[in-house]
Amino acid sequence: MIGLVLAAGTGRRLRPYTDTLPKALVPIGPDTTVLDLTLANYAEVGITDVAIVVGYAADAIKERVAGFEERYGVTLELVPNDKAETWNNAYSLWCARDLLGAGAMLANGDTVHPASVQRALLAARAEDRQVILALDTEKSLADEEMKVIWSPERGVERITKLMDPSTATGEYIGVTLIEPSAATALATALRQTWERDPNLYYEDGYQLLADQEFRIDVAPIGTVDWVEIDNHDDLSRARTILGSPSDLPQ
Repeated sequence: MIGLVLAAGTGRRLRPYTDTLPKALVPIGPDTTVLDLTLANYAEVGITDVAIVVGYAADAIKERVAGFEERYGVTLELVPNDKAETWNNAYSLWCARDLLGAGAMLANGDTVHPASVQRALLAARAEDRQVILALDTEKSLADEEMKVIWSPERGVERITKLMDPSTATGEYIGVTLIEPSAATALATALRQTWERDPNLYYEDGYQLLADQEFRIDVAPIGTVDWVEIDNHDDLSRARTILGSPSDLPQ
């Protein structure tokens, strides 16, 4: 199984940091970024082959590859996304489709979370499970969250931001375990998704699979401090979680 990180997006709401950096490299500690945390999480659970989908400000990640490999004991491969600045992340994940056959632990490049999330996904593996989503079932939900409805009978029934929060089982936090057996079906669904609308999310590909009665499961992560960094308020929250100064250099 490989680790997979989506780190191609522009992160416009985090300027001026993202004038020159992808979101995954915005500082959340004196010497720490989201990408540092994600690579450390993978290494902690024994995943040392990692692919990073890059696009916007890709050179900033390329310059740090050797340092990341030495620091975390991982081997990195960069996967280019040629449409990162104009298309959404359904296409970004599709760019890594040839790597999914090895099985993958996917993490969004803007999600701060502990390695317990990876451990929860690995513990949830079973012979009849092909795709498992990390789900926060404790958090109070609002309109912006990626919400999920899951049932024991059907697995994931809906995954979208556009639902009544009171109907949701929980929030998908941007981390997924993908088994090798799901690679072909997922790649096909992602292609159909971005071909339909390049502005769609890879979660829309998950919804397409669910609509086709492909079972997607979830792993509750328990009470965990985590945050998806979309804006400066989220960045402040990430720094609070890490106990970092709030005024790191830009």
